[in-house]
Amino acid sequence: MNEKSPRAVFERAVSLLKGGARQEAESLCRDMLERDPGDINFVSLLGSILATRGAYEEAVDLLSRAVKAAPGHAKAREDLGTLLLNLDRVEEALPHLERAQELRPPHAPLKSKLSAAYQRLGRSDEAQRLRTEAASLSPTQAKLDEATRLFVKGQFRESEKLAQELVRENPHDVNAALLLARLAMMANCYEDAREILERIVDKQPRFIAAWHDLGTVLKECHEYEEAVAILDKALTLEPENALTHYYHGAALAMAARPAEAVESYEKAVSIDPELPGAHIGLGHVLKTVGDQEGGIAAYRRAIELRPNFGETYYSLANLKTFRFTEQDVEAMSQRLANESLPVECRVHFAFSLGKAFEDQKHYDRAFEHYALANQLHRDTIAYDPVQTGVAHERMREVFSADYFAGRGAESGCQSADPIFIVGLPRSGSTLLEQILASHSLVDGTSELPDISMIAQGLTQPRSGQAFPRCMPDLSEDAVKGLGEQYLEQTRRHRAAAPFFTDKMPNNFAYVGFIKAILPNAKIIDARRHPMDSCFGCFKQHFAKGQTFTYDLFELGEFYLEYCELMDHWNAVLPGAVLHVQYEEVVADLDTQVHRILDFCGLPFEESCVNFHETERAVRTASSEQVRQPIYSGSVQTWRRYGEHLDGLREILEPVFPELPASQA
Repeated sequence: MNEKSPRAVFERAVSLLKGGARQEAESLCRDMLERDPGDINFVSLLGSILATRGAYEEAVDLLSRAVKAAPGHAKAREDLGTLLLNLDRVEEALPHLERAQELRPPHAPLKSKLSAAYQRLGRSDEAQRLRTEAASLSPTQAKLDEATRLFVKGQFRESEKLAQELVRENPHDVNAALLLARLAMMANCYEDAREILERIVDKQPRFIAAWHDLGTVLKECHEYEEAVAILDKALTLEPENALTHYYHGAALAMAARPAEAVESYEKAVSIDPELPGAHIGLGHVLKTVGDQEGGIAAYRRAIELRPNFGETYYSLANLKTFRFTEQDVEAMSQRLANESLPVECRVHFAFSLGKAFEDQKHYDRAFEHYALANQLHRDTIAYDPVQTGVAHERMREVFSADYFAGRGAESGCQSADPIFIVGLPRSGSTLLEQILASHSLVDGTSELPDISMIAQGLTQPRSGQAFPRCMPDLSEDAVKGLGEQYLEQTRRHRAAAPFFTDKMPNNFAYVGFIKAILPNAKIIDARRHPMDSCFGCFKQHFAKGQTFTYDLFELGEFYLEYCELMDHWNAVLPGAVLHVQYEEVVADLDTQVHRILDFCGLPFEESCVNFHETERAVRTASSEQVRQPIYSGSVQTWRRYGEHLDGLREILEPVFPELPASQA
């Protein structure tokens, strides 16, 4: 970070916060506090930011420090009182709110908070007086503050009721509307947020923060091209807004337009060289298009700007072919030991250190860090193995031999365009996709979420319809329409080739659904030795989902579930799924390429054997590995970890494949 006055940096953090870049603002505050832990302005601002994202314990600690060091800091007093009030620590909150009211001019939101505190302490007369005063100062603001308070407390229905009243009563108050939209986004109510944001930009087209949030909402709804279009409009309003170019780059990347995303991110960092997120995004898309050197340089710049942000180090580790320096290892170790950093940052540092020590062949230390990373992350997510078993059993019950026997030859959408590659992550699916995408008749599209989205979209709670049990009741036209819907939704990822790949690994659970709606689609089951597959997952920190991968026991049990479900598909749909073993591809590439192409009905092309020469965007963790010739270095890697994996081996041994003696 360039040396700038604390005031200038503080104003920049506030500006980022107003523009919706909360993570950027948080990192800026943390970096400044590393330099000067006693800067109360940054202590207070960071505490307020953390309170809005639910990091309550650290927020209380920071804001308490702020008011202790600067008792007359009205904003810190109010924010601490508000946080304690929302945590139902009302008696602690009251003196801070009362002192804040003494320190600042009459302020409707503060009066509303004090009113709520008095009400909960049984001081009804004082509560009513303050409610009246707040309403007289600003009825809209008082109601908005109450809606916010209810939302933070988890009283979503009450909050929504007030929010709807506000929108009806104050259609021109765009600041209130923006906050309501952000509340909806926090609750994952994206359609509600979208509706509010579209009204905002219609009424006040130059409100750039609303355009940014609308782009984010559209991305969350998987409407990537629409997000790009929205941010295109925002750029016509403020062509030199770095944050807009940053959001634009992210939308382009999600829309599978990485070359254009590079341009947007480069524009963002040319306007604002100190925007770390743009450097990180630039690193991601440069990696995707195969410019590893450029990607590393972008990540390195982001590390200079945000040294405590573990995700950037992990992005380097995720290049797989990258090697950390001793200085990197020392820096990461120091930051991992800093328990005041957000848990997710420490998770990324721990995963990165695992990779660094593995590359150094220090396998005990590597496992220690992989285990810590997984444990830290597992404590923050929800995964229920029982629900997994129930979901898979429902698939077996519905998509039975009888179900498929009752379907006519012309059932479903007859297109043969898709080639699905399924299995567990880290099982060689990216290699198989690269082989197929090297064929002149096949477009490689990476991991597409559409199959599960379409399937789960069939569940309609109001009518009682639920997937997969509703499938036997759907008409032939409805089932055909689902296949056509998939082809339409995925068209944006394709070029001109007649066939395309979809390598979403989790689609293994939807094989029956796929063959019902797209009976002519090809499905390939990518397998790797169970130990390598599961431990490969354990070493990988996934951007989203794959919640079963953060505990070795749960991983092993999930693998058994996967095998059982694939056995079912092979029984009810004999010959419909091609099993491809990673180790066999490594041992005899030419034979396996012929086998895969024959299954897909494709003529042999030498380019499929020379897949590493194919120039295309690859977005998954194996992007650098598939740009190299086939190699055997990733076969049987689990053996390096010895007794650390004994428990996993015991679970998986019943499903070990029969491999050549040299690999057994």
